[in-house]
Formats: sequence, structure tokens, C-alpha cells
Amino acid sequence: MTNEQRQLRQTLIFLRTSFEAVQHSIAGRLDDPLPCWLDTSLLTLLSRELTRCSQQAKPLFPPLASEHVFIASQQCDLLLKQCPGVLSSAVCHRQLSAIMLALASAIEQTDTPAKRRWPWQRP
Repeated sequence: MTNEQRQLRQTLIFLRTSFEAVQHSIAGRLDDPLPCWLDTSLLTLLSRELTRCSQQAKPLFPPLASEHVFIASQQCDLLLKQCPGVLSSAVCHRQLSAIMLALASAIEQTDTPAKRRWPWQRP
């Protein structure tokens, strides 16, 4: 894995963790039918970073990983367009889960290869 690939992978891990923190901030209101009032400035920052990562991923990562980053970016843009106050907390929570799932899939696709195993070792 090159330094560029490693750095981009670390950024994706940071973004996934950031979305998880945002989701945890509304976790207490998961069943709340009232609108979700997320911090749009934070979402804008995360969205810009995801867009940048999506552009960088194409030449650096396998096609499936790049596609997952692109999907996460598009889902974040959609969430941002609907914020603040259009979505219920439950719907917002589910959209954040979808973003994190796409990022987790991309990270998994870029995972470093497992250590070499000896023939007698179990996988």
C-alpha cells in the first residue's frame, strides 16, 4: 500500500468515526418524531472531505472501494440538502448509518493484506 493510499484510508476511517460521533449525538432521540437539528456546518465540512476523498479514491483504490466512497459522498450530500429540520431524528439516524456502512465497506475493500500464514496454520 502506497503512502497516498494509506493516508486516504486513514482519512476514511476518521470520517467514519466522525459520522459515528454525529449519530451518537442524536442516539437518544432515535424514536423521536420531531425534526432532527444537526449542525449543518459540521455536515458541510464532512461532505467536502468526502467529496475530495471520492475524487482521490478513483485512481488509488479498487473500483468497488471507490464506488463505496462515492455512495457515502452522495448520501452525505442528500442528508445535507435535507438539513436542518426536514428529517425526523429516526430518518436522520438511518441516513447516517447508510453513510457509515458505505464508508466501512470502502475501508474493508482497502484493507491491508493479512499476514502471510504458514501452510499448517489455520486462517
